Amino acid sequence: MKLFQGLFAKGGGIKIGAPVSGKLVSIKEVSDATFSEEILGKGAAIIPADNRFYAPADGTVTTIFPTGHAAAVTSDDGVEILIHIGLDTVKLNGKFFTIHVSEGQRVKKGDLLLEADIEAVKGEGYDIITPIVICNYTDFAAFEAAKPGTVSKGEEIISLQK
Repeated sequence: MKLFQGLFAKGGGIKIGAPVSGKLVSIKEVSDATFSEEILGKGAAIIPADNRFYAPADGTVTTIFPTGHAAAVTSDDGVEILIHIGLDTVKLNGKFFTIHVSEGQRVKKGDLLLEADIEAVKGEGYDIITPIVICNYTDFAAFEAAKPGTVSKGEEIISLQK
């Protein structure tokens, strides 16, 4: 671990911010194996305390699911970031979700991407844990997720080193 700390300390690395305020947990705690077994990539997860989800870095919106439950942003540094609001929430067919951006749109860190009525989603019986996945983490020399705890939107949750 000290090796990685040294790498990040020297170059500063690429910083990915929390897309939503809430409780940061290990991606291993996500009950869906697609995320917890890192099939789509390495990452972290947040149990949201807010209904608004923001761009985690400057970049371009590469995918917006028509149901509004997920978005992907490719950062200016080439990091492919997937934000997936809740588990199996695609089954809600867009109910409780509002899309604020379109594919191909340039965004700055902190720009509003999506809104979700988190209480309504929970009320329908869905887990609201939100995985944040770096789909192309293998393109980077090092990956490090922040320690679990309370995070505010924009706060660094993932560091990568080229």
